[in-house]
Amino acid sequence: MHAMVYRGPYRIRVEEKDVPPIEHPNDAIVRVTKAAICGSDLHLYHGMVPDTRVGMTFGHEFIGVVEQVGSSVQGLQRGDRVMVPFNVFCGSCFFCARKLYGNCHNVNPNATAAGGIYGYSHTSGGYDGGQAEFVRVPFADVGPTKIPEWMDEEDALMLTDACPTGYFGAELGDIKEGDVVVVFGAGPVGLFAAKSAWLMGAGRVIVVDHLEYRLEKARIFAHAETINFAEVDDIVVHLKKLTDHLGADVAIDAVGAEADGAFFQHVTAAKMKLQGGSPVALNWAIDSVRKAGVVSVVGVYGPLFSAVKFGDVLNKGLTIRANQCPVKRHWPRLFEHVKNGVLKPSDIITHRIPLEHIAEGYHIFSAKLDNCIKPIIVPGSN
Repeated sequence: MHAMVYRGPYRIRVEEKDVPPIEHPNDAIVRVTKAAICGSDLHLYHGMVPDTRVGMTFGHEFIGVVEQVGSSVQGLQRGDRVMVPFNVFCGSCFFCARKLYGNCHNVNPNATAAGGIYGYSHTSGGYDGGQAEFVRVPFADVGPTKIPEWMDEEDALMLTDACPTGYFGAELGDIKEGDVVVVFGAGPVGLFAAKSAWLMGAGRVIVVDHLEYRLEKARIFAHAETINFAEVDDIVVHLKKLTDHLGADVAIDAVGAEADGAFFQHVTAAKMKLQGGSPVALNWAIDSVRKAGVVSVVGVYGPLFSAVKFGDVLNKGLTIRANQCPVKRHWPRLFEHVKNGVLKPSDIITHRIPLEHIAEGYHIFSAKLDNCIKPIIVPGSN
């Protein structure tokens, strides 16, 4: 089969790999029909995530058709169209019993720090991902769900990570009716977080970024106010002025490890790898939220030290909530929103790229070329 293969930072290519076999009776083999490149994949691409091994296939957002099932699988059969959450989870451990699927304790040797994620380095279990023609899906009776007949396939693809993660970011904010919510980052997760904040009762939603085409999308897709942080002297002071000098009620960090905006932080984190991520957006969130406010973090950081302003968290009495999104927990409500026309997740997709050209897709997405917001990958379309 053809598959994207990692060869080192900024170096990927399509190679021939063996079709993955059934390794356990609970496995399924899925023929991938659509996959996506996530902003989190760029952290791998840029060499930000430890233990990303040469030869690995990325891709934690994918949908497809069941090609083969193990002898214990009861809920799926060959030919079923399925959407697969980015979490690999067992469904029965302490955390899965509490629907914390991103924290599953049985799918990753490093489970004290992280659960399992498709295509996301050996810190997340070392599972090959879906930027390929076929992918092995463990616990096939637990994770995948048949795509409803009424659901568009590209909407289903966005529901495997980006949309639920943005929704989860808003949920973690514990938004009360009328709250002022500021979202840092107008990438796919930030756009969905801003859109979801309205669904949870926000009275005002502000999105911060420095790329004008992404801010335009935030205004159109999420109906949010926008601020280009490159055009104001001090984004924190600016936000305070917009919020009666108190600060926002809720701040959502949808940026993570490679935030721009502070030269020293960016260089020590993104370039020199001395931190687990540039905490610029997180520190802005801490500074711009009001005292006793909530900071929600769904942007990805590495496990290394980051220079976070924790003294300010203590002194302001902030609540910080963060986690990997338990995707399947949110599907029932999100399915309702999509079916009723409240959400159209595929509206954020800007590029559709054949698998054979995935290296160019990564370059376009990484360099923010051609107004790229969300690229998806289509195997066999060349």
